Amino acid sequence: MPDYFSLFNESRRPWLDPDSLKQTFFNLSAEIHPDRVHAADAAEKHTANECSAELNAGYQCLREPRARLRHLLELELGAKPSDLTQVPEALMDLFFAIGKEFRAVDALLVEKSQATSPLLQVRLFERGQAAVEKLAELQQTVIVPRNALLAELKPLNAAWETAATRPLPRLQEIWRLLCFYDRWLAQIQARVVKLSF
Repeated sequence: MPDYFSLFNESRRPWLDPDSLKQTFFNLSAEIHPDRVHAADAAEKHTANECSAELNAGYQCLREPRARLRHLLELELGAKPSDLTQVPEALMDLFFAIGKEFRAVDALLVEKSQATSPLLQVRLFERGQAAVEKLAELQQTVIVPRNALLAELKPLNAAWETAATRPLPRLQEIWRLLCFYDRWLAQIQARVVKLSF
């Protein structure tokens, strides 16, 4: 398993400065970009392409907090962290609210796909706009606790670097919660897009 932290000359830790990471990515990309070896033989070009691909994969992993935490946990535990299959008790109310809204939107989308009358399509468009507003409110309900988890990562760096035992259980919990929040945000966005057409 590649160590993307090492690839970017970063120590393993939960939080990385996004601007610094981006600058490092640009600097490393400029050094190893395949265009720099355009006159080289096929083996060198192949190696440059592989290095560039690995750098891109590393950047995509480290810049996204959930992916970075998973990678960090994999490196520290020596295996993929276990997925959480059940919704945590603390998220149950939100889970039910999201499910209720998704069922209503999905029913509206079915109704919208079957509408042939222009008058009916206008009424469904209005209902769709109301549903988009509800989804936007729901999105904010998900974003607030997600952002609170992300804000917790920065102070965890200090505990990570100085503590005798690293806070792996809390990082696993944050990663699992981010999995739920990110999945819900993607599902909300997908429904907003469908309602817009």
